[in-house]
Amino acid sequence: MKISCTINGDKREFNVSPGDVILDVLRENGYTGAKRGCNTGSCGMCTVQVDGDSTLACITPARNIDESSVETIEGLQSQDTLHPLQEAFIENNALQCGFCTPGIIMQSKALLEQSSSPSESDVKEALSGNVCRCTGYVKIVDAVLDAAEQMPADTEPSTKQ
Repeated sequence: MKISCTINGDKREFNVSPGDVILDVLRENGYTGAKRGCNTGSCGMCTVQVDGDSTLACITPARNIDESSVETIEGLQSQDTLHPLQEAFIENNALQCGFCTPGIIMQSKALLEQSSSPSESDVKEALSGNVCRCTGYVKIVDAVLDAAEQMPADTEPSTKQ
């Protein structure tokens, strides 16, 4: 089956098999930021955004992204400027091995698009499906809260239901 989608702003076409998941398509085509962790949708390491919604790429059929827009961690940086979340993770030392970081950042981005000033408990709840085996999550939560303060004031939160 041939699918057409936009990945990080670039229109792409792929041939997919019935058993292919989004993560297969991404990684086989050079988008290696999303990681394969549990392969069951339990760890959040493969989180990407599809049409603005957080999506577990390891369990979502690739055919579901036909005519959709997909954003991966590679799409957050614009030219030579890191996204405020990426900057905040660096500044707060919120990454160690880095394996889980892309999924956590993509989930955090979804949260910040819903709420421009989340509480600490909002961040913890939003990230409850993302596993990090190296940190105690404190620096990650701090980074998300710091990024929320750094996000452009003119960015309106999403009204997705």
